[in-house]
Amino acid sequence: MNRDDVTQLILVHKRRKGLKWSQLAATVGHSKEWTTAALLGQMTLTAEQAAAVGAQLELPAEAVELLQVVPYKGSLPTAIPTDPLIYRFYELVNVYGTSIKELIHEEFGDGIMSAIDFSMDISRVADPKGDRVQIVLNGKFLPYKTY
Repeated sequence: MNRDDVTQLILVHKRRKGLKWSQLAATVGHSKEWTTAALLGQMTLTAEQAAAVGAQLELPAEAVELLQVVPYKGSLPTAIPTDPLIYRFYELVNVYGTSIKELIHEEFGDGIMSAIDFSMDISRVADPKGDRVQIVLNGKFLPYKTY
């Protein structure tokens, strides 16, 4: 069994049990965004978190162990994503990436936004013309050091 196998088990058991990511997040004790990333193989769970999720999803012991291993991060199967929803983020970065970079540098200076000291919130915003997706990315600014 490898980490990809564990992800597939999680997806199957989640679907069969009719669970939502927010319910699994309550079990783990973190946000639905972080928990989803963890259960899809991008973060490391503690022994307690892995055991709790393992019990909820009825995962085998080997899967629970693999949830505690530091993963190889980056889960897209191709350089340019083909899934329409994920592709829109790729498109967003292609169109607005240089503007985001310029505005961050203008406001903060030469550096980057951390994806390690980071949080994300995804929510639905009601709109009579069609509900909207609101995504808030909140990362610590890390200035480049001189040495």
